[in-house]
Amino acid sequence: MLTGLEAIFFYLFAFIAVAAAFMVIAARNPVHSVLYLILTFFNAAGLFLLTGAEFLAMILLVVYVGAVAVLFLFVVMMLDINFRDMRRGAQRYAGIGGAVGVVLLTEILLVVGAWRFDPAMAGQGAAPTPALAEMHNTRALGNLVYTEYVYLFQGAGLVLLVAMVGAIVLTLRHREGVKRQKIADQVARSSKDEVKTVKVSSGAGI
Repeated sequence: MLTGLEAIFFYLFAFIAVAAAFMVIAARNPVHSVLYLILTFFNAAGLFLLTGAEFLAMILLVVYVGAVAVLFLFVVMMLDINFRDMRRGAQRYAGIGGAVGVVLLTEILLVVGAWRFDPAMAGQGAAPTPALAEMHNTRALGNLVYTEYVYLFQGAGLVLLVAMVGAIVLTLRHREGVKRQKIADQVARSSKDEVKTVKVSSGAGI
């Protein structure tokens, strides 16, 4: 069970995380949305620390805040995108988006309505399994990921790799007038066409 101080920090982190997550989709400026997303990650990391998952908290800060969110921020700031024009076309899909939102809200309400809390599990939320009781959090998580869930872990990595390659291919644009390296053309060149032998007289220079 949470003590008084832990309960205060839990509700503080939870409230800020939910409020910041709402502002991610409510903010008009995309840069502000990314900043709110970073704030959400920080508070989610605080919630992980309260549950004893310090490794997940550090991974959340290092990977998502240090890499993903900062990358989003730089991309949004560097790309010259007219977001007003993009929002004009979004009105056509407002009906579909609203229907999907209603379905998701209904599913959440059904899950919450059928959820029951077991009093016997109140004090065991952050307790490690008996086999991993002597290990620290990082080692215990590594033993589980790379033994029992190794195939799922590798599958998730492949899915992320395919998604990354697909995103690069979809967003790649070839602009006219920009020179690009073509490896096949370079390999196919002959030295006779590219190298010219010049006979220079002694003392005459080039």
